[in-house]
Amino acid sequence: MGDRWAQRLMRNPLLAPVYEKAYRPLLGWAFMGFDLDHLRNERSLTVRALHLRPGDTVLDVACGPGLFTRAFARAVAPSGLAVGIDMSAPMLERARTTNAHERAAYLFGDATNQPFPDDAFDAVNCYAALYLIPDPFAAFEEMLRVLRPGGRISLMTSRESPYRLVRPVQSRVLGVTGLRMFHADDFTGRLRGAGFTEVTQELHGVAQYVSATAPS
Repeated sequence: MGDRWAQRLMRNPLLAPVYEKAYRPLLGWAFMGFDLDHLRNERSLTVRALHLRPGDTVLDVACGPGLFTRAFARAVAPSGLAVGIDMSAPMLERARTTNAHERAAYLFGDATNQPFPDDAFDAVNCYAALYLIPDPFAAFEEMLRVLRPGGRISLMTSRESPYRLVRPVQSRVLGVTGLRMFHADDFTGRLRGAGFTEVTQELHGVAQYVSATAPS
């Protein structure tokens, strides 16, 4: 898909300072079908979906300014570790400044070529980013690679309109920006095909929340 407007925006240093307080809440509210209650509880819900416990290691892919990474660090403290990885230097700088935690580490890295060994993490998360990544399924495969057997994965990403007549327009308009809309079974189907169990999916607006357990 190439590096388009949406990808460039996430690396713009002007976005990082306003992302947490303005951009993310407003976009998320609309994206989730104006479900304010879900937006308010999104981090605690994700911690729960990942089954995080003290001592776990968790990877936050495309972590942005570290909103979820810090929540994960709190959940796995005092002996676990939450690692946030992102390709936006301004976002990582913001994460280290505003969402620092003694059990959190922030790294510059490519979601499609992650610098971690196989089976490195007890849990892997990617929240509101796969639709921005030029090769999202390569990033998804990397997430599966670094997840240990029996570990948990959690995703929040886009889903195409359930209305057939809307889909071509949606695809053309968003394609110009670099945003991608996924089929409802793009990730659940791949997870089941890879032997994952406890595959769940929630739909809110044009967002889908998927979680699953890796085969042991």
